[in-house]
Amino acid sequence: MKNNEDKVLFYGFSFNDNEAHCSEGYADAEGVLAHFGNVGEKLMQALEYTELTKLEIHGPAEELAKLKDLDMTYFELEYGFRR
Repeated sequence: MKNNEDKVLFYGFSFNDNEAHCSEGYADAEGVLAHFGNVGEKLMQALEYTELTKLEIHGPAEELAKLKDLDMTYFELEYGFRR
């Protein structure tokens, strides 16, 4: 992970036949924007071959409010645990 990716809390993919689901969680809005800066070019290349149907961002409510102008689905993150 790049140094400016330390605000990524989780990132994972799930698959159902030819459909993929990516779920991401960030500590703050700055982390989301840093990640998009890092993957933007590769994402554009991938979109030449596939369709993005939904993008979800998970994080603290006050940080999600800073991103509301972006076309994504937002989920307020409540901490628990992950294995």
